[in-house]
Amino acid sequence: MQTASHVLDRVLVLEMVRVTEAAAIAASTLVGRGDEKAADHVAVEAMREALNQLYMDGTVVIGEGERDEAPMLFIGEKVGSAIGKGPKIDIALDPLEGTTITAKAGPNALAVLAVAEQGGLLNAPDVYMDKIAVGPGYPDGVIDLAKSPTENIKAVAAAKGVAPNEIIVCVLDRPRHEALIAELRGLGCGVMLIGDGDVAGVIATTDPSTTIDVYMGSGGAPEGVLACAALRCVGGQFKGRLLFRNDDERARARKWGIEDLDKIYDLTELAKGDCIFAATGVTDGSLLEGVKRVGGKMTTESVVMRASSGTVRWVKGEHRI
Repeated sequence: MQTASHVLDRVLVLEMVRVTEAAAIAASTLVGRGDEKAADHVAVEAMREALNQLYMDGTVVIGEGERDEAPMLFIGEKVGSAIGKGPKIDIALDPLEGTTITAKAGPNALAVLAVAEQGGLLNAPDVYMDKIAVGPGYPDGVIDLAKSPTENIKAVAAAKGVAPNEIIVCVLDRPRHEALIAELRGLGCGVMLIGDGDVAGVIATTDPSTTIDVYMGSGGAPEGVLACAALRCVGGQFKGRLLFRNDDERARARKWGIEDLDKIYDLTELAKGDCIFAATGVTDGSLLEGVKRVGGKMTTESVVMRASSGTVRWVKGEHRI
């Protein structure tokens, strides 16, 4: 039987960059055009076509939704050129993370993909997830979703050796986060509000140049799993708990095999084993530059990471138009 590393060796790390590049280039044609659905559609089509060129037996475990809601790249869809004979790979993807910011030409839109050996990624339903994340260098257990935001901030500040008012927290700018933002500002924390793109927000905690210490708040569960795949490669801690608004969402979770609906997931429960994470910028952001068209060529900037080796590669691409 192949080991996990052999399975992912067969799907070359840089092949994943080609997949995210294809989606980002397609989406970039609609930056600022005000049409979220069209931007998402072209990114999905391009990513699907690129995945189907790879020698693998891939299964989308986190995609654009369920089959009846998403014609392409739905949860459970098979992709790859070697279905039934190639290495079995689980895929989590968001062909366009930040459809609204793409439509408005805002920052931090990405094409994102994570792959792992079969069973390595939580088959998270398309519901919200309460999240908290920090970058590397903290003692294990410094963050805990069972504790209040205030308790978490004090724990991170103590571990960092600073006062709570020196901590900067990244939060999605949503009405549902009003109480959280007020609590953080009551501690004197700096709150960096982002309009969309919480995969980039979580990853920002790992990069000292962003000055972000902690990511907090609720966002999509699929994006939580994608962010965890990246944290597995570069270090950091993450806790997540699925949030359900109604019985339909609870039933959907049970359908995907989730029995404990109140469980707090750790990083390695959301993304385990060897993982590869790849992202290409669609618009300029804290993580990556967006697609640029200059003269007769396009430039892209991507990052690709691998958990087993801890390797992070920054890839600049030039593409003829």
